[in-house]
Amino acid sequence: IILGILLAIVVTIVFSAKDYFGDHLWKFSAIISFYFVMNLAYTFKLKHVAIVDVCIIAIGFVLRVLAGGYATGILISQWAILLTFVLALVLAIGKRRGELINAQISGRTRKSLDGYNVQFADIALSISCALAIVCYLMFTLSPEVQQKFHPRVFYTVFFVVFAFLRYLQQTLVYNKTESPTKIIYKDRYIQVTMVLWLVAFLLQIYFKK
Repeated sequence: IILGILLAIVVTIVFSAKDYFGDHLWKFSAIISFYFVMNLAYTFKLKHVAIVDVCIIAIGFVLRVLAGGYATGILISQWAILLTFVLALVLAIGKRRGELINAQISGRTRKSLDGYNVQFADIALSISCALAIVCYLMFTLSPEVQQKFHPRVFYTVFFVVFAFLRYLQQTLVYNKTESPTKIIYKDRYIQVTMVLWLVAFLLQIYFKK
């Protein structure tokens, strides 16, 4: 009943705002519909299929970014889309790794962890972090970002590299079992790095000279 009510509300809102969406209405609607169907498939079956499960989580983040772009009329760069995907992979794989470590400690596991082990999670996590750094670097070097902000914006990649290395250190060296978001909430080094990154990025926006 709740699902039916929410679906009716979503359809009503989307079509009542068709003048706002303009030509993007059907693209936005297609993304929302696909996102809904994908989540149903994930809930009932695909969350138990290794690799497919984390990829679906990452695709979900990408779909939300695309939907936001169509809703606001903001063009989303290709590198931003790829960066969103690999960042979401880092979150999903990091969470799976934490679940694997906890399962080894408690002796209790669940079906969604079939097809994973800690060694695979470590390798996949390292690859995803490396891809995220590359995607962020290419994002800062893309012509539209260089033109909109400042050519020096690529220097912010230093903070991004440090943050990912710190996260990998916490995960692989100190064997932290929390999800990546929990580590961010607790780790002062990453928090300071994120603040410095934000300040550096804002300087490129408002102090271009």
